[in-house]
Amino acid sequence: MSALEVGQQLFESAAVVDRARLVRYAGASGDFNPIHWNDRFAREVGLDGVIAHGMLTMGIAAAALEEWAGDPGRITSLSTRFSRPVAVPDPGEVTVLVTGRVGAVNDDGTVRVDLGITVEGRAVLAKCQAVVAPGP
Repeated sequence: MSALEVGQQLFESAAVVDRARLVRYAGASGDFNPIHWNDRFAREVGLDGVIAHGMLTMGIAAAALEEWAGDPGRITSLSTRFSRPVAVPDPGEVTVLVTGRVGAVNDDGTVRVDLGITVEGRAVLAKCQAVVAPGP
């Protein structure tokens, strides 16, 4: 990773989110909050409709990072702020786009990867950063 330069794009990945994926994630995570599956309830609490789980969105970002890193054990930290909900239409789907750029190359050989996570050109996670250890 020593040849990496600040600002260099490392990867771009896209993931499709639809209502079926929300149901599968709810079952896997145990998060059955109705804002993730019931339009009427979501509107009653002030949303425009059903939204994706924030941790699902973060997981999509982590999966893209892991694919680039080649080994999940190389990822030593990952942090973000949830800045905008991901609305999931019914019927339909949304595409979550994840990009990774070199934010810093550290003296210890680790790399800070700045992740951009967008839906329809709008950021849905803010200050999403990871530290990745050098590979073999």
